[in-house]
Amino acid sequence: MTAVTSATTPQTQLAARDALAGRRKGLRALLPLAGPAVMASVAYMDPGNFATNLEAGSTHGYELLWVVLLANLVAMLFQAMSAKVGIVTGRNLAEVCRDEFSRPVAIGMWVASEIAAVATDVAELLGGALGISLLLHLSLLWSLGITGVLTLGILQLDRGGFRPLELTIAALVGCIGLAYLVELVFAAPDWHAAVFHTLVPHLPGGSGLSLAAGIVGATIMPHTLYLHSGLTQHRTVARNDGERRRLLRFSNQEVVVALGLAGVVNLAMVIMSASVFSKSAPGLADLGVAYRTLIPALGAGAAGVFLLSLIASGISSSVVGTMAGQIIMQGFVGFSVPLWLRRLITLLPAFTVALMFDTTRAMVVSQMVLSLVLPLPLVALVLLSSRRSVMGDFATGRATAIAAIAATVLIVVLNAVMVEQLLHIGL
Repeated sequence: MTAVTSATTPQTQLAARDALAGRRKGLRALLPLAGPAVMASVAYMDPGNFATNLEAGSTHGYELLWVVLLANLVAMLFQAMSAKVGIVTGRNLAEVCRDEFSRPVAIGMWVASEIAAVATDVAELLGGALGISLLLHLSLLWSLGITGVLTLGILQLDRGGFRPLELTIAALVGCIGLAYLVELVFAAPDWHAAVFHTLVPHLPGGSGLSLAAGIVGATIMPHTLYLHSGLTQHRTVARNDGERRRLLRFSNQEVVVALGLAGVVNLAMVIMSASVFSKSAPGLADLGVAYRTLIPALGAGAAGVFLLSLIASGISSSVVGTMAGQIIMQGFVGFSVPLWLRRLITLLPAFTVALMFDTTRAMVVSQMVLSLVLPLPLVALVLLSSRRSVMGDFATGRATAIAAIAATVLIVVLNAVMVEQLLHIGL
């Protein structure tokens, strides 16, 4: 297994063709084409989101819920643009960057993206390992080994086509969502305040701005922009512009559904934290402390569910992160290594971090690395998707381009604020 494939079974391909031909309607038409956005949505529920959302809720209660909603709407825009690049051009974003930009720029983007992919994967491995360590009372090093083996095992499902891997990731995503549904039942939040602050923007003082930047930084991930385009480029190849438009419509629908559910999970994280921790443990960001605080607050059952969701998040996002790293390497420089080797390479810095640094501190630093790299794929996506020489008649329209540019500027400013705050406190 040396490359990430988007192969599907003949049955799935036949069903997809029926959907494009209009012989399938509604959900039956969407299901055979679904998968890429579900895979990308995992990154929006990774351990970095857990830590950031916990701190936002415990520090400012429900007041930053609107930021979570805004971040997920922006994520939908960019993930839809990424998928569009793959569907229209038959190339992933990294390949288009390699073809359209100068070689020094492409190599620079590759190096930066590889650093971001490794930083992301280390944080995801640590998050999953922390959950296993707390649940099974094992050392973090043993738990890292277990997490690595589990992710490698799931990656092997790719040998049987993409569907088994997608269904496994979808099941893990479902576990995360179900876990937070259970947590909300235990937490009994103030729903009136939750709805109000989701819809009415208000930026609290103190750490409000830096936490808002942290939410955005933990939500929009560089590697998912490369991944999504890679998962759509060869999945179901359009034979004409009519089929291409229908594929784009189905892709946009999947993005709204998959990232909408991811957004609900993120909202639930903040709501649970606001309900449980804002008074008993204000400013809480450490996932281990959160687990131990949940036991007396909501009971061992709720604490156990929290750990299970963290494990599912860490394992699923680590699988997707490894695949994204492979697509980045293949796209920018045209070669790849076996996925099992890439998995082992990523485990080495994770073990080093576990031996030398605090887990939560390491996860925070990883978010800073992502913030520094994030503008590169955002700007590239805005530029390339607007070029008729790349996208032809499917080039991004003026209104969408303006929205994407505005969102890019906002994200860059917020991430600069987050980096400045992290450097100020010495992380």
